[in-house]
Amino acid sequence: MEPGEGTSHRRAAAAQDAHVQRLLGSGLTLRRARFEEVLLKKALVPAAFAACCVPLLWFAVQAATSGLGANPVEELLNDLGYTAFVLLALTLACTPLQTVAGWNWPIRIRKLLGDFCFFYACLHMLTYVVIDQGLDFKAVATDVLKHKFIFLGMATWLLLLPLAVTSTRGWQRRLGFRRWKRLHRLVYLVGGLASFHFLLRFKTPRVETIAWMGVICVLLLVRAVAAVRRRAGMVQSP
Repeated sequence: MEPGEGTSHRRAAAAQDAHVQRLLGSGLTLRRARFEEVLLKKALVPAAFAACCVPLLWFAVQAATSGLGANPVEELLNDLGYTAFVLLALTLACTPLQTVAGWNWPIRIRKLLGDFCFFYACLHMLTYVVIDQGLDFKAVATDVLKHKFIFLGMATWLLLLPLAVTSTRGWQRRLGFRRWKRLHRLVYLVGGLASFHFLLRFKTPRVETIAWMGVICVLLLVRAVAAVRRRAGMVQSP
């Protein structure tokens, strides 16, 4: 056998081995993707849904057993608003987790978290308007104009409303992806307004509120940096 012929055989064998490894790797990747898909549908989404329902059940138990303290309406208002605030932070965390860590599973529950955020925000609003103010809209308007934190809270809810209504794929098709995405960038403003709403709500800011405000600020910064990098890449590309 010629020396060159032996080298050719070795190269051919190496190429064949590499091809087999690629096929095996693609098969493993496909099986892994299918496993992750089943896991997401069967476990993650139901678990996230159940976790989002836990605060509601807890508030119901507390209300039924007089566990909301001396001022139950105020305590319920605070708890519902805080739950919506935390869910907003978790919703904002989904895209940065995908961008920074490369995880896809947070995107699968992002809409669920956003929907529950709006749900608890609506309960927060209804508790204030119906139970606390007794549907006295004049008193509500006076509070909105008099207290900055109530004004910020009302503005936050009003901005959340179109985001919740247009969160479906049907609305995405109606608006077109670009306009839909531009509209949903309002979530950044929502995060800022919600943070200041809670900061001004208490004379002495709570530690957990400050902590979640910090989380939201970091998340907004990460998303802003990612957006700037994308624009810079588009400008530099020929």
